[in-house]
Amino acid sequence: MDIVFIQLAIILLAAFIVSYIVRALKQPIIIGYILAGVIVSALVVNLGYSQELINIFSQFGVAFLLFIVGLHLNPKVIKEIGVASLSIGLLQVILTFGVGFLVAWGILGFSVVASFYVGIALAFSSTIIVMKLLSDNHQIDSLYGKISIGILIIQDLIAIIVLMIISSVGKGKVLVSSGFEGVLFGALLIIGLFFIGYLILPRIMKKIAKSQELLFLFSLCWCFLASALFSYVGFSLEIGALVAGVILSISPYATEISSKIRPIRDFFLIIFFIILGLQIQISTLGSILVEALILSFVVIIIKPLIVMFLMKQFRYTKRTNFFTGGILSQISEFSLIIVGLAIAKGSIGGELMNTMVLTMVLTILISTYISIYSPKLYNKLAKFLVIFEKKKIRRSRKVDKEYDAILFGYNRIGFSILESFKKINKKYLVVDFNPDTVTYLNKFRIPALYGDAFDMELLEELPLEKVKMVVSTIPDLETNKLLLEEVKARNKNTIVILRAHSIEDALELYEEGASYVLTPHFLGGEYVSKMIKHSDVNIADYSEEKSKHIKMLKSFRQQGHQHPDVEKN
Repeated sequence: MDIVFIQLAIILLAAFIVSYIVRALKQPIIIGYILAGVIVSALVVNLGYSQELINIFSQFGVAFLLFIVGLHLNPKVIKEIGVASLSIGLLQVILTFGVGFLVAWGILGFSVVASFYVGIALAFSSTIIVMKLLSDNHQIDSLYGKISIGILIIQDLIAIIVLMIISSVGKGKVLVSSGFEGVLFGALLIIGLFFIGYLILPRIMKKIAKSQELLFLFSLCWCFLASALFSYVGFSLEIGALVAGVILSISPYATEISSKIRPIRDFFLIIFFIILGLQIQISTLGSILVEALILSFVVIIIKPLIVMFLMKQFRYTKRTNFFTGGILSQISEFSLIIVGLAIAKGSIGGELMNTMVLTMVLTILISTYISIYSPKLYNKLAKFLVIFEKKKIRRSRKVDKEYDAILFGYNRIGFSILESFKKINKKYLVVDFNPDTVTYLNKFRIPALYGDAFDMELLEELPLEKVKMVVSTIPDLETNKLLLEEVKARNKNTIVILRAHSIEDALELYEEGASYVLTPHFLGGEYVSKMIKHSDVNIADYSEEKSKHIKMLKSFRQQGHQHPDVEKN
């Protein structure tokens, strides 16, 4: 037992030191976790550390992470993701599978069965990675964030079906018949658990929810019981953990449970990435590097292009398409589970796992940087990305009228501000990059234009020199800076109200010349709406409010705050 703790201590110490250095270099901390795993893997091999310990933590960690993923996959969300996410998610999986299969079979020379599993593995993106990147970049509520999450939900549902099929297929069995039986049996098992989740669990949880400790303990108990049940009947225990999370997601206590489990999640998130690095043996890199690079090319280049092409058919802007494709450019934790299960069933050889692990590490590393630098990449590639945006979108957005006010981004905050425009009798225009939102607004005869505030061509078409007020509820700093620069260049007297996620972003926008900065964590949309109704376009009033707000933000910064909501999904 002492040996086990010493091994774990060395692994975590290496992770801390490497991650600290990576963070000091202002690189994503995920990189530090994976690099620590690669470094420690040499010690594991050379000093004869227990591989069994690593395998236990690997399986335990992935199962627990999938339980937490399930907590955020409320079945009710399926109604909200819309036809676009559903269609894009399904078609992307099919097309990426096809490309992956052809590359593995035709270029790398894998067997038909191995190529089949490679195609499946490349089709899925990592829910854990995408959610972390969206959270870190404050983009969960953005359009591309919502579309990405919708696509991930579809992928995860498909992955569950695939895992059930593979779990039920063994050596000598016919794929179609045994796979169908497996899905049918698995579906019955899931229906039974959902029946318990709807009718029995709410009564139990209502009684135990008064005690936070009991609620926490019950959640862990439910996770392990469901995992054990699925494992006992011949399925993967990871499916059980995911289904357990999905069932608890319909509970009114889901948010509470998620917050209680967060510290454990963070620990196993670290372990998950370290284990990825541990599975890469430096001595074997030469033999699998070329294969991993070719498969990574499919995931990082071809898969995003497929996503962008499909999104074009649903009339999204090229920027939204680019950001969505970029953040989905990695393979999933499900990919490794699927390949591992296929190996355990004897369908393929074990050497494929090393290639897929290295592919996952490479795609996670590169997609992390793609996500962080998406705005800069987009600026450089924008003129080439026009092929991923329908031409009729641009032709249909001619602006003939003059407006007093323009609102960029119609959402919960935008709704309140729009009501203020109506009360002060201003001719207004709404600009939004969600075509469904524009269609909805036009249905109620609200002037709305489909477009992206980061698109210079759009800004040039708008009559900004005659507008008295511009309000942006878009949380992206770069977009707001561009919008502010363009508005002030054409009319320095225009009142410009922008939105910021953090104190630093708000102060930066004030320095750039914003009339007022909306900070939802401190002062919500209702306050700004009242201010618009009270001050109309009186510049002096906004200057006074601006001074008060800057003092308040600096005071918060001195207290060590960025915003009150410390939690980051």
